[in-house]
Amino acid sequence: MLDQEIAEILDLPKKDASSENSSMLKGVVILEALAALRQPATLAQLMQITGMPKASLHRTLAIFEEASLVVREPGGKAYAPGERLSKLALETLCHDSVSSVRHSILRKLVADLKETCNLAVLRQGELFYLDRVEANWALRLHLPPGTVLPPHCSASGKLLLAYKPMEERTRLLDNLPLEQFTHRTITDRDLLESELDRILSTEYAVDNEEYVLGVSCVAVPVKDKHGDAVAAIAIHAATARLPLNQAMEYIPQLREAATRISNTLG
Repeated sequence: MLDQEIAEILDLPKKDASSENSSMLKGVVILEALAALRQPATLAQLMQITGMPKASLHRTLAIFEEASLVVREPGGKAYAPGERLSKLALETLCHDSVSSVRHSILRKLVADLKETCNLAVLRQGELFYLDRVEANWALRLHLPPGTVLPPHCSASGKLLLAYKPMEERTRLLDNLPLEQFTHRTITDRDLLESELDRILSTEYAVDNEEYVLGVSCVAVPVKDKHGDAVAAIAIHAATARLPLNQAMEYIPQLREAATRISNTLG
């Protein structure tokens, strides 16, 4: 059942949520449930999960909606995380107590591979660079943390699109301008969907000079404890120095680093 499923995700039995004597903590449970469910939740579903009375829950959601912590889906019958909550989650990931550990993992990977590596997430339909360590080469592409890219022309972006639930993936693609950056950029929707299916089956993605000519990239997923791809770790380099087929030989090292970063997520 839904409430049992979410309770397992939150590591919080339903009875604990319903017995909370603090309205603030109950509010946190609401936000945790919306984030964990990975799809919009109705008022009735949230009542099951939190054990809160309808009137109290509705009042709390109204406050959260006004604060942009939650947003109502078209039709007004379901709730989803709002822009402010998404931003808070991203900033927490960037500045939490283990961000330095993740950065150290990236630095070691770069030291081993002698090429630039980065960690990225998908945020509001764009690829967002959480962290990046540059290799000591004069010829390199400058994309500092905080940079955003269209997902369809980057290895990490395509990989994270591929791992989205099908309904969410379709919705993202419906609203994604497939802009052409090079003659290699995939701008055909059917071809892109085929590429995403291939990525899902092989668990890695490539950027074959699709964003910048002369630069290629290989990415693998960073998964949470539920097996969901929450980020991507990637290597990219000038093809004159590291052709794509050689970059793909580093997939085992990327996967090892991805596992180590996954272990920091709790």
